[in-house]
Amino acid sequence: MSIQKPKGTQDLLPGEIEKWQYLENKARELCRRFNYREIRTPVFEHTELFQRGVGETTDIVEKEMYTFQDKGDRSISLRPEGTAGVVRAYVENKLYGEPDVSKLYYIGPMFRYEQPQAGRYRQFHQFGIEAFGSVDPGIDAEVIALGYSFYREIGLKDVTVEINSVGNPAVRAAYREHIQRFFAPVKDQLCKDCQSRYDRNPMRILDCKIDQKFCEGAPTIVEHLDEECRTHFQAVQDHLAAMDIPYRLNPRLVRGLDYYTHTAFEYKAAGIGAIDTIGGGGRYNGLVGQIGGNDQPGVGLGLGLERILLVLQAQGVEIPAAKPLDVYLIGLGEAAEKETVKLLQQLRMQGLSAERDYQSRKIKAQMKSADRHRATYVAILGEDELAKGEITVKAMATGEQETLPLAGFAAALAARLRA
Repeated sequence: MSIQKPKGTQDLLPGEIEKWQYLENKARELCRRFNYREIRTPVFEHTELFQRGVGETTDIVEKEMYTFQDKGDRSISLRPEGTAGVVRAYVENKLYGEPDVSKLYYIGPMFRYEQPQAGRYRQFHQFGIEAFGSVDPGIDAEVIALGYSFYREIGLKDVTVEINSVGNPAVRAAYREHIQRFFAPVKDQLCKDCQSRYDRNPMRILDCKIDQKFCEGAPTIVEHLDEECRTHFQAVQDHLAAMDIPYRLNPRLVRGLDYYTHTAFEYKAAGIGAIDTIGGGGRYNGLVGQIGGNDQPGVGLGLGLERILLVLQAQGVEIPAAKPLDVYLIGLGEAAEKETVKLLQQLRMQGLSAERDYQSRKIKAQMKSADRHRATYVAILGEDELAKGEITVKAMATGEQETLPLAGFAAALAARLRA
């Protein structure tokens, strides 16, 4: 019996991987324009990092982490999200000593043990950004705007931004009492998870998909914000309006992670069944100090690439095809084949994508191979051409042929393709 991939994972094969490369290149280009720099952190960390950073009462830590003991008897977990690892790297490498706001981005795999479904895998991929060092509500709005701009530039339609304020620790402590009083009469009717959340983190009951029927009429945290939180939240909205970023208020939005303060937001798009959230984030003042650094405010987002690809497909958005092969090189005869080895390297050193046959096939089969590669040109070198110092070049789109000097051929063809 052959070995198959683990449940909840996928192989990204040629023909499909180009879509991923397109999204990743768009993300990198957008981050360049917004002045975010790339950071790469380990895919596994000490389990304590996620317990302390993500929160022990979250579903991620309680149910979904891939955790194991390594050979040194240390508890290690595959990263279930990106922020905690980036914060750890920010602290460990003392990036808080930089004079400006540290603006970072990452692209990579995350891991959660949960039931696979549309757009949800046990190994999934996120594009995320984190900005450290400023309490300015303008940076909250910038983070939201970057995510919205990413969706718009890849062609997603009807993306909505939902925002809320989850207050500061003092506001949440007072709100906790209000929400517990509200749910007290139905506590025994809540799902098992929410009965546990009632004592440990009752605000998360509002985020439960099962118990939404009990949330009707629940007090919202926006009604209990203090002056500082109200001012911050209003300023975020003013900045979004100034940037023409459409948004709507969702007073029940709390997000599923414990570290959020002030601004919380999600991006919604139809096309993947009951799950319509394709990304989100928020501010997390206090998390840097919680993980052990000189405390700095922070704000960030994470966007799920699998879900984005599903929505693109559902909306019929065509991702640009991969660039075709520039030239397919054919050598006819032993001496000509030897010469193509040198020519192939010269073409590639000119920055062109070039290929040749490695199976000693007839010219007809090689021409079919060139067609499969969508080659722009086929260059044919036979014994007669080699003796004359020439090479025949055929434009595949038009069928037109011409003869070019063999000396300087690679540079000449490169100049033609760049013209």
